[in-house]
Amino acid sequence: MDDLSVNISILSSGDGSDPPSVPPSMSIDKLLPALLECFGIILCGYVAGRTNIIPATQAKGLGSFVSKFALPALLFKNMVLLDFGDVIWPFFFSILVAKVTVFFFVCVLTLLVANRESRFSKAGLFSIFATQSNDFALGFPIVEALYRNTHPEYLQYIYLVAPVSLMVLNPLGFAFCEVQRWRTGEPHQQSKLKVLGLVVLQVVKNPIVFMVVIGLISHFLLGQKIPPFMEEFVDGLANSFGGAALFYLGLSMVGQLKKLTRSTVVALILLITAKLLVMPLICRGMVEVLDSGNRSSLNHTSLSNYAFLYGVFPTAPSVAIYASQYNMELEVVTSGMVIGTFLSAPIMYVSAWLLTIPWMDPAPLASALQNVSFNISIISLFALVWSVAVMLLSRKFHRVPHIFTINLFVAQLIACVGMIAWKFVAAQNHFLSQVLTFTLLYGSLYSTYIWPGLIALSLLLMRRSEEVNFRPGLTVIAGWGLPVLAVSVLLLSGERMPDTIDSAFFYGKTQVICTSVVLSVSITLCGISLALLSRRTQDYHTLEHGSVSDSEEDVSLPYDSNTQSAVEQPSAIGSINTECQLCECACDPVQTIPDITSTKEEGSMQTGQCSQECTSTSCLLAEEEQKQVERQNTDIQSTRHVLVCLLLTVSLLANLSSCLWWLFNKDPGRLYLELQFFSVVANYGQGLISFAFFGLDKHLIISPFKKRLARLWRGWGQEVAGSAASEEIRLTCRQFLTYHKQQCVKDIVHKKRCGRRSTTDTFLGSDMVRWLQSVGLAADQGEALAYGSRLLEGGVIQHIIGLEQGFQDEALHYRFT
Repeated sequence: MDDLSVNISILSSGDGSDPPSVPPSMSIDKLLPALLECFGIILCGYVAGRTNIIPATQAKGLGSFVSKFALPALLFKNMVLLDFGDVIWPFFFSILVAKVTVFFFVCVLTLLVANRESRFSKAGLFSIFATQSNDFALGFPIVEALYRNTHPEYLQYIYLVAPVSLMVLNPLGFAFCEVQRWRTGEPHQQSKLKVLGLVVLQVVKNPIVFMVVIGLISHFLLGQKIPPFMEEFVDGLANSFGGAALFYLGLSMVGQLKKLTRSTVVALILLITAKLLVMPLICRGMVEVLDSGNRSSLNHTSLSNYAFLYGVFPTAPSVAIYASQYNMELEVVTSGMVIGTFLSAPIMYVSAWLLTIPWMDPAPLASALQNVSFNISIISLFALVWSVAVMLLSRKFHRVPHIFTINLFVAQLIACVGMIAWKFVAAQNHFLSQVLTFTLLYGSLYSTYIWPGLIALSLLLMRRSEEVNFRPGLTVIAGWGLPVLAVSVLLLSGERMPDTIDSAFFYGKTQVICTSVVLSVSITLCGISLALLSRRTQDYHTLEHGSVSDSEEDVSLPYDSNTQSAVEQPSAIGSINTECQLCECACDPVQTIPDITSTKEEGSMQTGQCSQECTSTSCLLAEEEQKQVERQNTDIQSTRHVLVCLLLTVSLLANLSSCLWWLFNKDPGRLYLELQFFSVVANYGQGLISFAFFGLDKHLIISPFKKRLARLWRGWGQEVAGSAASEEIRLTCRQFLTYHKQQCVKDIVHKKRCGRRSTTDTFLGSDMVRWLQSVGLAADQGEALAYGSRLLEGGVIQHIIGLEQGFQDEALHYRFT
């Protein structure tokens, strides 16, 4: 087993010869129709909900029928008819151990990383999300299509394994949610004993758990047979489950992705990774360990493959019901359910397709792997050239952490070039050119493994001290030096494999071990850094929010130093430096108010009303807006770096799983090929991730494009209907000035300080958007922005310093003219 070709030949026979014709352990002929049936019904439900044919209130009724009548009847029926004599108990305990392992892994990781105010609810719901599969509505039809003709006994494992989550793991998750309620001090939660009682009551009241217990008791009392007088009744309810459950799943997906926010993306990526990558790998690994005494190697392999497919089943929609009941983490759970369901379909199909191939010729598969690497490298190369150019033109590369990001881009670019060169060099029997190309390829590829951890570490140190307290040069040396060192050790100690075209096995087992070490170090560094960064970021935002609130009160609520009574309306401006120069705006000397926020020595100073457009370069409101924009840009850039590090870490985890699978399995199996293809795409497709986050710079690409498009659109609109647009603006302005301006001024306009001696009446664009919706002038945010834009174009409102950036739903200051 020296290279991938040998590995692939092992998949078919032990000595690498053509294998005998062995019937496959599953039938894929009915898998695609089953997938189309399941996802077709889901799509029908989604369309019915999206078009409001079935409103949300009626969808809840269908969900209640499915979860409280149809599914309990189905479980009762199968518990009674279950034949325990055909059960392979090591397989059952393997799935049980795998679920418990994933549950506690997600739980502990969430408790370590999540915010203290909500970590218990997140730990409970996220753990349930990662372990409760959609076994009956989606899993059972797929298992039936695959194994009904070859292993019909596999169907009953669905009814054995599913209650593990319902009766053992879910109560633990509910306990964490109840603890969260108890810690927040809700009135009905007074003692820990009541928390325990509520958890037990929640489990007992669940009709699914109740009918499982009743079904097991009836199994022994009735002798595995349902009485004739109730058989038709139970069958009627049980048979109604399949279509209704899938239809309800589609209904429950409507509008869920709109709840996805930037703050939930990180948790969502980790949860989907745990459900669709970690869970199937652990399930298969547990079967390999606990069922190793199986006398039939063919049956053992079939069971391990079945365990992998079971682990890929997506999360059940009932988890979203739990989240809504506790009113906790609903955005993450519902979005994850939708995305996970549709991601699971191609994974299941490809896995089943690989498992049903009776034997595989190693040469075409190795060549196909090379072609995939070559093609994805070409696509990624163009994306990386664009991303590097954008980074250089935006002049961000000299700042931390962008200086490390561009090094990551360069490493990814060199890896793509190395893979393209390897495609041609591998076919030639020239030792020196192969070694040089391999050194270039794996030196840069190992560098792409190292840089995510270093970038995450730099983000952590930046957040810790606000200024990086280490030299970037040392980090750059580490990012390139460690990979060069690893490749040097590999070249000196490894033994080159003859006649191999796969660069991943050019130095055989030594190379796989070296790659595993580099991956483990980077995953550990990146994981710890991101975990600590998550905790520090939450604390930072909490402190920042508190300080902003305090400064708002100090600036916008002028009060008497003796009575501390508020004089002015509150404003939304943040902290302002009291040592700023005087605002050079035009002030109306007629309207003056005492500057009661000044010191006693300055108590006699007067403040003027700023009544015109401020032309000062030191206007405090404009300075505050600029600071807010800079803070938002910094947060956005930091979020992008975190997401890139997280996605690359997931790809590193897939690579590490592939290496460990190869090292610890004498017969890697066909599923190894799926993981190997995924690893290849992850290795040489990193540039697509980089392009997605950094290739479309807002100020360099998006904003100029939008301005040019808007200019073209305005020109076209003026040619087509210029007079109509002007008339609409005029009517909108007249309507607003006549009927709504007075109330608007009363509700959202506040006097704010724009200098040490001057104030102005302003309002925020975000406040105007909310006000327009509250009084019915706009139905949603889009209509409110369009209405505000017409007021701006008509001269009713203007920005305090006349910025030509349109009306925006942001903390920008406007005033009435």
